[in-house]
Order: sequence, then C-alpha cells, then structure tokens
Amino acid sequence: MSAFDPASPLVRRVLCFAAHPDDLDFGASGTVAAWTAAGVDVQYCIMTDGDAGGFDPGHREEIVAMRHEEQRQAARIVGVEHVHFLGERDGYLEPSHDVQRKVVALVRRLRPDVVLAMHPERDWDRLQRSHPDHLACGEAVTRAVYPAVENPYAYPELAAEGLAAYKLEWLLLYGGPAGRENVRVDVTDVFGQKLQALRQHLTQHPDVEKMEAFVRANAGRKAADGGLAAGRLAEAFHAVAVNAADTIAGF
Repeated sequence: MSAFDPASPLVRRVLCFAAHPDDLDFGASGTVAAWTAAGVDVQYCIMTDGDAGGFDPGHREEIVAMRHEEQRQAARIVGVEHVHFLGERDGYLEPSHDVQRKVVALVRRLRPDVVLAMHPERDWDRLQRSHPDHLACGEAVTRAVYPAVENPYAYPELAAEGLAAYKLEWLLLYGGPAGRENVRVDVTDVFGQKLQALRQHLTQHPDVEKMEAFVRANAGRKAADGGLAAGRLAEAFHAVAVNAADTIAGF
C-alpha cells in the first residue's frame, strides 16, 4: 500500500468536513492553503451551525449568521470559495443515518480524491480536541465513505437522483490521538494565512494572542515530532487508504 502524499498531482479535489466553524482552521487550514495555492479545488462542509459557541450573551440571536460569515471569510483567506453548511444543532451532532446520507450525497456529488474529516477517536491527552460533535463528525464521515459512498444499494434514492456510487481513495483525519498521526505537512510558508483565518472567528477567541501562541507552539511540536528542521511548523493527520491498489472489493 502506498503512503499518502498531500503534494501529489493526483490530489485535485478535496472535501473537508468539520463539526463547527473554526475546527478546520485549527486543524487543517495550513494544508488547505498549500493545496489551493497548487491549484487543488478544496471545499468545506460544516456540520453544525455553531449556535452554542461564543462568549457574548448579546450575540445569541445572531450567532448562527455571525459564525457562518466568519467561516466564509476564513475559508476565502486560504483559497476556499465553497462552504456547505449541514445545519445541525451545535452540541447535538450524532452519526445518524440522516447525517450520513447528507455526507454520502455531497461526496458522491463532488467526487473528491481526498475526504478530510475530524478523527472519530477520543484524544485523552487533550480532551478539548474530542468534543462530542468532533467525534460524531469523524464517525459519520467514516461510516459514510465506507461502505455507503461506494455501495450502489446504500441510500438508493441518491442513485435515483443521479448521485452514483463512487470509490474514494483516501480519508484524511485530523484532531485525533497523536499516536495515530502518520502524515505531517510543513505549513511554515502558509502559517500566516492559517493565523489570519483563525482571527476571523472573533466570536470564539476572547484572547487572540493566547490562541495564536498555542497554535504556533502546537505546530512546532508537530514539526519536531515529524523530524522537520528546527523552526518549521506542521499540521498532522491520520491518512487511511479507503481504496488502494491492494484493496479487496466488497461492501
């Protein structure tokens, strides 16, 4: 089985899933910026509206609209023009068949080379990475990409709508246990874009300076763990081959 190469010219379209607005900007926006700079078509799908987020009680009536716009602005900074919102309730996301069906429909419609999603495994070293919605996002996407996306008899109404079954090659997971990480992407040259994207989520950051220091330190640790040169910054992922050359077909 070949290793995943994020810089491969075979990566032409990527569909990225997150539980909340800002999750992708913490976990993967540097990699996304590198992809879009290389001409890769990257699209986002945000599963919940982030309606339980924020710190200002005065924002309750408009928090959904605010967070949608924050995510759109952040996405544009890293070269992403299309942001899909599933509209699930923040804090209530489950890997239900309704959610899985929506994921299958979007993956079959866009037919990406890579699907990127949050990790379905809990990280006991930093529990904040494992918000229940994060785990549900990862579980729903993982269940969707295998077997439902490639099974023509799963959600048959989708095939009737013209969304034919599709074999995805790679699933890339972020925000999981460090022991699962098997791919690191050097994002040093686009790290400024990553921070700028994160700054768009003003409803979520009561202390922007502290947030940026944390993100930089984490990226430095990921780079060091991956053997990159001192001073480099990295994002880390768990790459899973869904359909590789040696994969046995079957549902």
